[in-house]
Amino acid sequence: MNTYWDGFKTFFKIGSFTLGGGYAMIPLIEEEVVNRKQWLTKEDFLDLMAISQTLPGVFAVNFSIYIGYRLRGLKGSLALTTGTILPSFLIILLVAMFFTHFSDNHVVEAIFKGIRPAIVALIAAPCISLARSAHITLTNLWLPIFTVIAICLLGISPIYIIALVAIGGFIYGKYVQPHE
Repeated sequence: MNTYWDGFKTFFKIGSFTLGGGYAMIPLIEEEVVNRKQWLTKEDFLDLMAISQTLPGVFAVNFSIYIGYRLRGLKGSLALTTGTILPSFLIILLVAMFFTHFSDNHVVEAIFKGIRPAIVALIAAPCISLARSAHITLTNLWLPIFTVIAICLLGISPIYIIALVAIGGFIYGKYVQPHE
């Protein structure tokens, strides 16, 4: 099968059926890319998640750019990125065209209120799964907790935390891990 078309269809499906944005796409991306298509290993997927979160831009687009490039270079990136972006573009275009007709509709308002808790669950479930995959345990849980406290309560910029963790990871990988 044509890899460009297969990748486009895969990411078009992910973009079409995911409510809640990039983080809600994580379970679908993992299922398609790791389990079904086997374009990435679980470890590569976790690494790509970390990279996609630190890069500027849309999370799912960063994923599709990398996977497309890995599969078929620049053309692969374009195919998968188009597949990711096109559903949202078309949906937003349709909503913009017809929003004035149903903006005051109580049924539509109730539907959107009902979707909110499901989106929270869609975002929370992969976080728990990824924490297990990343081997986050009670002994190393302090790092994510410290990060949340530093950002939310102390107002430290995430950029400083990313830089600090990168330096710490380098030191650990270079000097501590080889001796274990």
